[in-house]
Amino acid sequence: PAKMGLPALALLLAAGLLHTQASPSARSFQLDYEHNCFRKDGAPFRYISGSIHYARVPRPAWRDRLLKMYMSGLSTVQVYVPWNYHEPLPGVYDFTGNRDVEAFLDLTAELGLLVILRPGPYICAEWEMGGLPAWLLWKPDIKLRTSNPAYLAAVDSWLHILLPKIKPRLYQQGGNIISVQVENEYGSYYACDYGYLRHLLGSFRALLGSEVLLFTTDSTRAEELRCGTLQGLYATIDFGPGSNVTEAFGAQRRVEPKGPLVNSEYYTGWLDYWGEAHASTSAAWVAQGLEDMLQLGASVNMQVGPFLQLTSLPWPGADYKDQYKPVTTSYDYDAPLSEAGDPTEKLFAIRTVISKFQPLPVGPMPPATPKYAYGWVALRKVSAYPEGCTAPAWHCSTAQHPSLSLQYADLLDVLDVLCPSGPIQSQFPLTFEALKQVHGFVVYHTQLPWDVPDPATLGAPPHSICDRGYVMLQKEYQGTLERDRQTTLQVTGRAGDTLDILLENMGRISFGANTSDFKGLLGNLSLNSKPLSNWLIYPLAIDIAVQQGWPHTALPKSSSGGRVGPAFYTGTFETPGIAWDTFVKFPSWSKGLLWINGFNLGRYWTRRGPQQTLFVPGSVLHVGHPNNITVLELEGAPPNPLLLFLDRPLYNRTLGCSAMATE
Repeated sequence: PAKMGLPALALLLAAGLLHTQASPSARSFQLDYEHNCFRKDGAPFRYISGSIHYARVPRPAWRDRLLKMYMSGLSTVQVYVPWNYHEPLPGVYDFTGNRDVEAFLDLTAELGLLVILRPGPYICAEWEMGGLPAWLLWKPDIKLRTSNPAYLAAVDSWLHILLPKIKPRLYQQGGNIISVQVENEYGSYYACDYGYLRHLLGSFRALLGSEVLLFTTDSTRAEELRCGTLQGLYATIDFGPGSNVTEAFGAQRRVEPKGPLVNSEYYTGWLDYWGEAHASTSAAWVAQGLEDMLQLGASVNMQVGPFLQLTSLPWPGADYKDQYKPVTTSYDYDAPLSEAGDPTEKLFAIRTVISKFQPLPVGPMPPATPKYAYGWVALRKVSAYPEGCTAPAWHCSTAQHPSLSLQYADLLDVLDVLCPSGPIQSQFPLTFEALKQVHGFVVYHTQLPWDVPDPATLGAPPHSICDRGYVMLQKEYQGTLERDRQTTLQVTGRAGDTLDILLENMGRISFGANTSDFKGLLGNLSLNSKPLSNWLIYPLAIDIAVQQGWPHTALPKSSSGGRVGPAFYTGTFETPGIAWDTFVKFPSWSKGLLWINGFNLGRYWTRRGPQQTLFVPGSVLHVGHPNNITVLELEGAPPNPLLLFLDRPLYNRTLGCSAMATE
């Protein structure tokens, strides 16, 4: 009571009538600086944890993945919350379906797992813009991850939505969240803005209370630990197998002389970039590094559960290391639990190590999910169904395989469907951000201003193609301009010929010197160094059109083009009475995107690799009626398009063994 005097309050505390963190009966999770450990409910505690990204796992598979992590011997899971996944537009929030983070957290509690929460606002996670919403860049002068007022206002607004959902699930409140990370690897960012970290600390404390354990994570580099740590936030580190464990934790001790040793990101694998070899890390190497850390009494979180993103928009991010490096669709970088949720040799090696330090749960490891190799589907291309025809025009080459019908349309022939609001006129090109286009594609259309009888150079200023531009002259594909690679093409034509450039966002930078990664044409195109002008700009809403049933709900238009250049290929196939997980390969296709039943399953890039298949969860397939397939091929489909449904992934054109792909 407000009028209670101090003596009376002291008596109540002495009698144990008021619950405090110091009370033995209170739930608590604390740092013990004297004994260099955590204390959970007063007893020494060490966690062995694994990361799982609910946003990359189909909701029907959440329980399966979490149960496998629990049966591996993990006591804890680490969970990222991508801000842009839940606030796609300013003030528009989505916590439904696969985005229901509260349901996911409640499921972890039901299965007896503790949680380390990483709510950002920046999370990295090889996720588009590190989880920051692209609409922040609608204010072109904003300075991300700093004390910039516009940025802090957006962050505060988001935290006031998210953190009240988290507070009742804190361990001290009866939940299972034992600690919360503030920001992520901030020391690697150029800004080194302590005012920003202090602001976040104040916001987290105000919204979550004074008892919750807040921490930071940075690499072992001294400069990064200097800029990424702050008094009031417990400093942890990250490193992978092969590191000298004693030296690595020595770096933590330089900023935290006392307290538990913690590796918040022990890398059990590494991510894949388009055009590079598929990453792999030896199971024995990973297991030895884990054992070395546990022998020192450290708490460890492993990147155990990276899975495919199954969302309505493509979310993979990119790194910037001397050049722009987009990451692949698959987030299975040789993980202990595969993209399809299958236990691997690496997982069992980790489980064996854990068994040396604590008892394993009683019972068997849940098995791998069932897969089905639906086989080859032979396709032929048409430009339209005949008048009045509704029957499938194409079928599989063999009776035992699924049937698939196909229709085709050049992208430039369906701009009225993909951009129903019509084009925007501008003297010069506008960025995605100026157009308020978050993901996907934009078409820039103009005309040649003069005759070009001899080859002329169509070019862009350095770093102004973000990220790939597919060039069409008179609707004929000429080639591709690419960020940090090819930025010129030779063209010929006549005055008045149409020039179209389809710009693709390959993912905003999620880790690097600067996450302010604007997309589209950032500078004007020129023809023999003379600027082009008078643009019509079409922001495309392809995902929305496909989710609403296009093009399966309408007869296609006649196509004016051939097989080369951006075009849609659509059809249907039926499963033979089962809907199991599968992997789709695109033999001799070039680069594009796949949707099945309206779900965006991500990019394929057969020509560049290493990923050669896309994972299709059985939960998106139908049994008993057709499954709708839509493919947007960007550069050129094969003369006889084929899809191959496999029961395992494919990397670098070599089939994987068991659940793991190899190079």
